[in-house]
Amino acid sequence: MRETSARLLALLGLLQSRPDWSGTELAQRLDVTGRTVRNDIVRLRALGYPVDTVRGRSGSYRLGVGGKLPPLLLDDAEAVAVAIGLQAATGITGVEESSARALGKLEQVLPHRLRRQVTALREATTTGPVNTDSNVEDPAVDPAVLTELAAAIRDHQGLRCDYQDQRLELEPYRLVAWQRRWYLVGRDRSSGDWAPYRVDWLTLRTPGGRPFTPADFPGDLTEFVVREVARTGWAIHARLVIEASADEVISRINPAVGTVEPLPDGRSVLVTGGDSLEVVAVWIGMLGLDFTVEEPAELVQHLSVLAQRYARAART
Repeated sequence: MRETSARLLALLGLLQSRPDWSGTELAQRLDVTGRTVRNDIVRLRALGYPVDTVRGRSGSYRLGVGGKLPPLLLDDAEAVAVAIGLQAATGITGVEESSARALGKLEQVLPHRLRRQVTALREATTTGPVNTDSNVEDPAVDPAVLTELAAAIRDHQGLRCDYQDQRLELEPYRLVAWQRRWYLVGRDRSSGDWAPYRVDWLTLRTPGGRPFTPADFPGDLTEFVVREVARTGWAIHARLVIEASADEVISRINPAVGTVEPLPDGRSVLVTGGDSLEVVAVWIGMLGLDFTVEEPAELVQHLSVLAQRYARAART
């Protein structure tokens, strides 16, 4: 019986490793006869694992979709890699609890030698703070909301939602994870305008919106998200005139910081933002260029406070 159980697990592992296997290939890999393979397939089906038979000249077997999650068979390197990934995910807002539970379950069933490897790696590693670019905590996003949004994108199902004091009906197209924020790229049903919507600012309403026929996105999705988030996706938005050309500014900034527009007189405009005045001030200071703040007024006041603080520090 133990030999049969081991062979069934080996067979299940092979079926998980690639989409299709011929009976001959499975027999060769398991070192059994074709009849034994057929009998083992019947046993797997009896245990609730759907194994589909693909008709054809030679025929093949494929692990189908069923109501039961089959045991996940990983080799040593895969098991350690999954454990490391789950450990890292315990610091991500919104999925930290689920990641910690999954890591606990995985470590519980790891063989002793692998558990020692994972434990040694964890104990030998120090993780720096996840949020090093902001004095504002990362927003929490409910994984169930992300799942619902992904399903709406897949099924071309409209969404009814509240977003920053607006009630909208959106056509959802893509989820984008960027700068430790989640954005839903969608089109406003009433105006036809495209925009990235911060998921942590979005409240879904029931029932949802109407089904829609997808339209082609007009342009480059990544460039659009970077540009529009700099304009509308932050708690603080800033517009600055930089005493340098657009090419010079672009060469000095990370694309995630904002967008740059040239001016006729050779200067440029930087549109940027962040979740606090402190973050925006840090990014501006890293430019190493003279600038004038056009908006917001609160940023001008904050920079004035910083200027006085730095002046006092320089006199000591």
